[in-house]
Amino acid sequence: MMNQRQHSQPPCVSLVGAGPGDPDLLTLRALRRIEAADVVLSDDLVDARVLALIKPGARLIHVGKRGGCVSTEQRFIHELMIREATAGLNVLRLKGGDPFVFGRGGEEMDALRAAGIAVEVVSGITAGIAAPASIGIPVTDRRHAPGVAFVTGHGREDGGAGVNPDWHALARSGLTLVIYMGLARVEQLVAALRAGGLAADTPAAAIAAAHTPQQRATICSLGTLAAQLHSERITSPAVLVFGTVVSLAYVQSLDYREFVRYA
Repeated sequence: MMNQRQHSQPPCVSLVGAGPGDPDLLTLRALRRIEAADVVLSDDLVDARVLALIKPGARLIHVGKRGGCVSTEQRFIHELMIREATAGLNVLRLKGGDPFVFGRGGEEMDALRAAGIAVEVVSGITAGIAAPASIGIPVTDRRHAPGVAFVTGHGREDGGAGVNPDWHALARSGLTLVIYMGLARVEQLVAALRAGGLAADTPAAAIAAAHTPQQRATICSLGTLAAQLHSERITSPAVLVFGTVVSLAYVQSLDYREFVRYA
């Protein structure tokens, strides 16, 4: 039987980042919220080992969103969170990585606030930092780049503002480029960056399923990336990294299971 909040407490939803995969990378606050939740609305990319931390009797609802797959409508997710919170339950919205980095956390926060529901945001480690770090790539290094840009490779299709990144400007920026959700459009992304002036021999990396037993990574160049991904059968979820920081990577190819043996 789930515990309900005291009637004197206003409804609240926690938007919690589950990090890149390994439950050891959860924050302490995220762990406490997971263990206390009555209802968990989980994204598709949350690792099964993290979901195993949910308390017995809590209800787990999968509301995942994956490119090319049947996804839960965002409006339904909003309505479900509002309904469960106003019923007095301890509601947790669990997202891979960080709730505010390509996780629609801002949209969900707005919907909850508009319904009079308080929102707590618990940050998580985003894949754009954790995936490159897993093979020794620092996304910022003063010897290589003045900063980093985190960019979506999957533009909006509803005609809204900021439909697509300005790839020409990004190519000329001198920043490390970390691209989320870019595998399906990798050939177009490479062509756009090349057209913007980024050299074909710019170091490139792809890291898939970071910080899970399925992790795979490959190092190559911008010009050879599409062919390398195909030949090594690198699949999503993955992040792409472009810039000379990639030259600091440990190895040309990595299997995360090598690390698991020492855990």
